[in-house]
Amino acid sequence: MALSPSWDAWLSENLLRGVPEAALARALVAGGVAPEEARAEVARARRHPAVEAGAVHGARAAEVVALLEARAALHGQSRRGVERRRGVSAEEFQARYYRAHRPVVLVDFLEGWPLLERWRPEALARDYGDVEVEVMAGREARADHDVSPDACRTVMRLGDFLRRLEQGGPTNDLYLTARNFALERPELRGLLDDLRPAPGFVYPKRQHGGIKLWVGPAGTRTALHHDVDSVLFCQVHGRKRFWLVPSFETPRLYNHTHVWSAVDAAAPDLERFPDFARAHVHEVVVGPGEMLFIPVGWWHQVHALDVSVSLTFQSLDVPGGNTRWHTFG
Repeated sequence: MALSPSWDAWLSENLLRGVPEAALARALVAGGVAPEEARAEVARARRHPAVEAGAVHGARAAEVVALLEARAALHGQSRRGVERRRGVSAEEFQARYYRAHRPVVLVDFLEGWPLLERWRPEALARDYGDVEVEVMAGREARADHDVSPDACRTVMRLGDFLRRLEQGGPTNDLYLTARNFALERPELRGLLDDLRPAPGFVYPKRQHGGIKLWVGPAGTRTALHHDVDSVLFCQVHGRKRFWLVPSFETPRLYNHTHVWSAVDAAAPDLERFPDFARAHVHEVVVGPGEMLFIPVGWWHQVHALDVSVSLTFQSLDVPGGNTRWHTFG
């Protein structure tokens, strides 16, 4: 039988990645293809003109990939996880983490910030419950809700939204995300008064789009992706679990669509994505008052463990400005 176009594309991609043909044949067999036919399909794909041409052009990128592999090997030898630190100065943060391209959890970052009390769901409902906000709804009905979110946009009162979070139980169906730009609404700008300056971490002047709000129930998920600049992820209420993969392991991440990966880091399908087996995955839980620094390009997947309120900063107060990854996807 002829393979489906998706299987053909999968075969071509993994051949160009250098995945052994025997491993690809085994994956086809696991998918229901007869062993002899699986081997023939792999050989046919290898001889396809597009795959042969891609192999020639791919050789030009091989040196870059080899360099990234060496960097990944050094990372593996370090056996270093994500540190949890207290009392880190701005100077140490910039030298040890930002410029060194290393994630860290600063457990006391939000200490003394009024938002720890004023942004709790019950306080938000009391003070801003009548404000209409845009949220993402119906996410569970769309597998592409992360990549193509526009179909999920809807408007409701913030109080009604928060009530659904508290009473509805764990779900990935309803989420107020950065793409809803809640903090740009005039009615909610007062929330920014609950922030406290963090010189050397956050740029002192508020820049449009540089601060983003996330509010959702337990159970919300964000698929594996990377940001194009470094991010300070601050957890105000509830807990979130992160899976982090270094930026220099991008060749193992099956980056199909712009900044998104097709892999579920929490339960990877290694038959479909065999290269991911070599990725170094760091798992960390971020709780109230804590900040996770995510270096530019580091891949991360997120799962809310509780009703959650989070804040992200992208306007970092660092020399030269927040370094950006200019992607072409």
